[in-house]
Order: sequence, then structure tokens, then C-alpha cells
Amino acid sequence: MTRPDQLWRKHSDSINQSLLFRWLPKQPVGRLLKTDMFDELVGEGLTPFLQARGHSVIGMDLSFGNAHLTCRTQTSVCGACADVRDLPFGNESFEVVVSNSTLDHFQTSDEIIVSLRELHRVLRKDGQLILTLDNPANPIIAARNVLPFKLLNRLGILPYYVGATCGPRRLQKWLREIGFDVMDVTAVLHCPRIFAVLAAKILCSFANNSVQQRFLRWIQVFENMSHWPTRYLTGHFIAVRAEKR
Repeated sequence: MTRPDQLWRKHSDSINQSLLFRWLPKQPVGRLLKTDMFDELVGEGLTPFLQARGHSVIGMDLSFGNAHLTCRTQTSVCGACADVRDLPFGNESFEVVVSNSTLDHFQTSDEIIVSLRELHRVLRKDGQLILTLDNPANPIIAARNVLPFKLLNRLGILPYYVGATCGPRRLQKWLREIGFDVMDVTAVLHCPRIFAVLAAKILCSFANNSVQQRFLRWIQVFENMSHWPTRYLTGHFIAVRAEKR
């Protein structure tokens, strides 16, 4: 059965894949870690793309059920039930860590810092961290944080708990203090998310494939705003590429 959010998930995966295409090493790395499996649970996700960039891909999730279910459908991915604040991996285990919107579900910013230290620990020297967090400067994020979670959850706009986050300056400061060099910073997913999610749900239920594809092309145009000076006001996520010193 088609999920009502399938069309939106296609757009979300496309945005993340475009970012990874630009930022991941061009040659496949040895071991790559993805810090949660939400994308794979609700859609195609990123692991099919990541498998072309890593000889061994580890997908972890705090939920055992999510990790187990995802690995049943993504058979070439090794799954692990783990907490990013206390990773079960040895020092310098990975060449690349992909953490897309994992660390913005904690209650405090201290937990984000603890998680960043853990990711630094498990990365090899010169290893790459690709990280996205909710962008607190985006007015849609600010409005979302004011509106009742139950309402947004019922509408399907917010299917999960969201917590603390930080802006690009503070995030870069934390990363440098922990031992990273920040290589790239930008903002991604620039379409008005609340309206786009609702429109995608309607089109997924009632429109044919041709109309759905036109809709995806239309909302993709908003990503041109990532080059504008106002990108940190319109982008839903802060995206950072950092290298371990």
C-alpha cells in the first residue's frame, strides 16, 4: 500500500542525496556510518546511494525495531541498535559518518555536544562528518516550535519529536572545539515545508504520476535559494561538512 507521505519522502531523499553527491569522497571509502534509519523506514532512504560510496555501510538506530526492520529490506546494510550519545564502536572505526537530522531530537544542547564528541571519536583522522540539524533561524521552524505538537503530528507535518538545535555559528564553534575543521556550511530544503507536505499528501492520494513528477520538479526549484544571501532564513536544515583533525 502506498504511504500518504511517499511523495514528500521522495523529495526529502532527493535533497539529501544531492548534498551527499557533492560532499562525499568520490572514491568509495572503507566503512561508513549512518546515525539513524528513519529515512529507510519511511521511504527508499539513502542507503542504496551510500552503498556506492562505502564498501561497508553500518546503519544504526536507537530503536531496535527500526534497525531490524530496515536491515530486512536493506540486506546489504549492517544494522546496529545504538545511541549516538554512547556509541558501541571502537576509536577511529569509520572514514565517513552521515548524520542527517539525528542530533536535533534531544532535549538539551549538551546532548548534541556529547554526540558530536562520540562521532569525532569513532572517525579516523581526516575522516568526514556530514551533518544536518534543524535550522532555528527559519521562520517555519520557529512557528513549528510554537504550535502544539499533537496538532502537527495529527496533520502528518511532524511525525516525530523534535528537540534542541543550534544555528550555523554555534555549530561550527562546537565542531572546532571538539577537533574538527569545518570544510563546508550551507542550508538545504528551502520549500515552505508545511504547505509542501500537505500538498504532497493530497497529490499522492489523488493525482496521477505525471502530476506528481511535475510537483517534485517544482519544489526542487526552491533549492536554488541555497545560493542566496538569505539561505539561512529559508533553509529548513543547516548542513555542515567537517573533517577530523
